[in-house]
Amino acid sequence: MTDALEAQGLIKAFGGLTATDNLSLSVAPGEIHAVIGPNGAGKTTLVNLLSGMMRPDAGRILFNGGDITRMAAPARVKAGLARSYQITSIFRDFTVLENVMLSVQARQGHSFRFWKPVSRDTSLMDPARELLAQVGLGDRVDMRAGDLAYGEQRQLEIAISLATEPSFLLLDEPMAGMGPEESQKMIAFLRALKGDYTMLLIEHDMDAVFVLADRITVLVYGKVIASGAPEEIRNDPAVREAYLGDDDTEHENGEGPADA
Repeated sequence: MTDALEAQGLIKAFGGLTATDNLSLSVAPGEIHAVIGPNGAGKTTLVNLLSGMMRPDAGRILFNGGDITRMAAPARVKAGLARSYQITSIFRDFTVLENVMLSVQARQGHSFRFWKPVSRDTSLMDPARELLAQVGLGDRVDMRAGDLAYGEQRQLEIAISLATEPSFLLLDEPMAGMGPEESQKMIAFLRALKGDYTMLLIEHDMDAVFVLADRITVLVYGKVIASGAPEEIRNDPAVREAYLGDDDTEHENGEGPADA
């Protein structure tokens, strides 16, 4: 079976800092593959490389067997590779429904110059409503997006990504900034998506990682030090020493956007 996504020997350096050091990993179709590691491990750089926001200095990226290493980010989206949580991507002054309609419109190839005339177009509204129902925001369609609770804004961002009709989701810190209750809701939500989408999950919440992930890859200083099933990772001495062993500090402080 062809992997949904495969990174082969990726290298990315910034001056004298090698943020991605001969990194290889694969994500099987239908699985949730988590990537964890301390600050500076290279997780953000990895997501930037996979999504097309950066190009590697060396190595290859394969998506469904095809080489996308030099493919631009918008082309990767069209191919089915969508990234959530790169930045806050919602239009806060638009309604929840309008936010998703814009993404549906972009997928259909329409120009945003014609947004006002088509803002009541059922070919945009109907799929947008279906997606919002899918992510649990069916009763929020007419609300101003900026007025949603923080966790609901995260769900809206996923709906916007799903409107591009992806097969693969890159989820970059989906639980960042959430309280315990919101995190539990997001875990349940992502669990419900499992099977319909293949996912690569960058996350500092270890409880979420071990609940959701089929496989986990651990990065330290841009290198993969371990990759395997959750229990293998939990019991790996090298992982415990490098990362999980001081998880009290990591769990309190999180990893934040400063990761290389």
